[in-house]
Amino acid sequence: MELHEKYHLLKENLKKMGSVAIAFSGGVDSTFLLKVAYDVLGNHAVAVTARSSTYPEREYREAVEFAKKLGVRHLVITSEELEIEGFSENPTNRCYFCKNELFTKIKEIAKQLNIHYVADGSNYDDLGDYRPGLQAVKELGVVSPFRDAGMTKEDIRKLSKELGLPTWNKQAFACLSSRFPYGQKITKEKLEMVDKAEQFLLDLGFQNVRVRHHGDIARIEVSPQERSKFFDLELMDKVYKAFKEIGFPYTALDLKGYRTGSMNETINVNT
Repeated sequence: MELHEKYHLLKENLKKMGSVAIAFSGGVDSTFLLKVAYDVLGNHAVAVTARSSTYPEREYREAVEFAKKLGVRHLVITSEELEIEGFSENPTNRCYFCKNELFTKIKEIAKQLNIHYVADGSNYDDLGDYRPGLQAVKELGVVSPFRDAGMTKEDIRKLSKELGLPTWNKQAFACLSSRFPYGQKITKEKLEMVDKAEQFLLDLGFQNVRVRHHGDIARIEVSPQERSKFFDLELMDKVYKAFKEIGFPYTALDLKGYRTGSMNETINVNT
């Protein structure tokens, strides 16, 4: 299906819904979905953002700013994943616990506001990776407009650019819990370390960044084309010093660079 045919189908599907509450993180996917839903449904589209220790403050500020500029009704809720039984132990289905709580809360809000549907921003590409959170989406009857329209991440970026959205070339977003190897306990302190480390690299000008927490070791992932920046000895010393102050005794660079779902490379999703 051609790109603008998918776009037309997306708008038609949203129009048929009549009203929708969108899980809005401020990332590439949810920003585009919110924009289109608001264009189609007006005040019958509502944005819901969940604040927690797994959600970087910079992302929250950007989400608030965009929603305000768009003029959409924006609700902020608290969703502290670390309080969910089993979540902090970081099992391979960790995302299921998170999405189950998040969308249960958004469904309650939708019911109170007499909104017919709750939507997420998962796209067609997400079907090709290990995504236990999609199980919760399915169980709770949450709709996925992008997947229904066959839209990929690249489709969303292209259309976001056409619409002039500031997120069209934004780095892919995933909650900070995804920075830990499965089985390693997640704590608020560790999440803060990762958040500070990633913010430091972003402030240095890196575009796509992940700092994976491996106990005493911080494993840095940056875009493949940005890896060569670390040939600069002064930069390496600066990053090492900053990360040590944050709490990492050792800092390493992932030679392959950033890729989504790198923590899934050590598990067999069929078991």
